[in-house]
Amino acid sequence: MSNQLLEQTDLNTRRHIFSAFHFIALLIVILSFGSCNQKKSDGGAQSETTLSGTISMSGAFALYPLANRWAEEFTKIHPDVRFDISAGGAGKGMADALAGAVDLGMVSRDIKKEEMEKGAFPIAVTKDAVLATINAKNPAINTIKEQGMTMAVFRKIFVTNEINSWDAAVKGGAKENIAVYTRSDACGAAATWAQYLGVEQEGLKGIGVFGDPGLADAVKNDVNGIGFNNVIYVFDLTTKVKYPGMEVVPIDINGDNQITADEQCYETIDQILAAIGEGRYPSPPARELFFVSNGKPTADVVKVFLNWVLTEGQKFVTETGYIQLPAARINGEVEKLK
Repeated sequence: MSNQLLEQTDLNTRRHIFSAFHFIALLIVILSFGSCNQKKSDGGAQSETTLSGTISMSGAFALYPLANRWAEEFTKIHPDVRFDISAGGAGKGMADALAGAVDLGMVSRDIKKEEMEKGAFPIAVTKDAVLATINAKNPAINTIKEQGMTMAVFRKIFVTNEINSWDAAVKGGAKENIAVYTRSDACGAAATWAQYLGVEQEGLKGIGVFGDPGLADAVKNDVNGIGFNNVIYVFDLTTKVKYPGMEVVPIDINGDNQITADEQCYETIDQILAAIGEGRYPSPPARELFFVSNGKPTADVVKVFLNWVLTEGQKFVTETGYIQLPAARINGEVEKLK
């Protein structure tokens, strides 16, 4: 083989080796870049999924639907976190929290001084209201919706029993007797309604029924029934109007025996939520809702969840049928957790 041919072959070989070297080097760079990105991506995902554990809650029927929605959304971000949530009334939520039986009690009333002294650590997370409810086929329904009832009339129905017929409750009402229903369980709705009427829950008269759903059903099944329910058990979130068979007794705030335009806020859930948020619906029976722990939370999973509830989780409040707390109030609750 000639020297020229050998030199050409050697040159071609070197070119192939050089090209192969460049290809391998480029491949290493690409793989390294991909690996770095994968690490960053995995790191981001890992930061989302390393949180694990179980968060247990019990208590207020008022907060139960929103707590479940928050749990559902939180586990989309942290799939290794599990939730155990049960309703049973604010009294049970508080008792369970103070006993350490659950991580968080759901409480739908003001926190008592003696509960704070026992270690209750409340975090306000949202707001709603208790509404007076009646059967949609009440014999005096049109008159009741036009005139409403004052706090004094409600007190005479639920506390003193001085009023026991519909014609005594509203002018021109029917003569049928009123069937009064209240809650049998220690709960925030009853405590808040009682607070509005100037008594403790034990001061409310009527047939005791367990739970918000139970009280709503009692009223829907009794044409002469009257009770009280949290907003979420009166209005259907899908249709935005009241559940079939359910009506609301408007509060005659100024006592003029008529529901004026500024007092009319009961036809849709959007109307009542706006009235609560703007303060046109009185407080009580509007009130804040709380998660309560026994002392300041120490478990990472609980702290991260509560911080998320007060920040990202707030975007689910309105669409679930509740009221967002003012920004300053939310910020103050976040600071409490630090």
